[in-house]
Amino acid sequence: MVYLFESKLPENKSIYFGLTCIFGISKSSSFLICKKLGFLSNLKVKKLSTDQILEISKIIESMSFLIANDLKRYNLLKKQKLFNIKSYKGLRRKKGFPVRGQRTHTNAKTAKKIR
Repeated sequence: MVYLFESKLPENKSIYFGLTCIFGISKSSSFLICKKLGFLSNLKVKKLSTDQILEISKIIESMSFLIANDLKRYNLLKKQKLFNIKSYKGLRRKKGFPVRGQRTHTNAKTAKKIR
């Protein structure tokens, strides 16, 4: 079992798709990481050695991505800022209404469920 940045990587997937399981790493950034380290995109996670896992973590830290708890904290602070300045978007988010101008007469059921 391979754990990186508080997330478990699936062993039977390729490293390209396995890195996307980390919160904050997309497919494009996963591709960049694989390219910098010289990994093939079809290399399986279970075939990684401990040295390669350490290299991956060093590259991710050096590229200064916002990952896992840092990214979650950043998103929470953005929402809190909208609440504090009482912007329209913040008030709509707090009430549970659609934020981006969707109609509320008939189609706001999903926005109200996501509280």
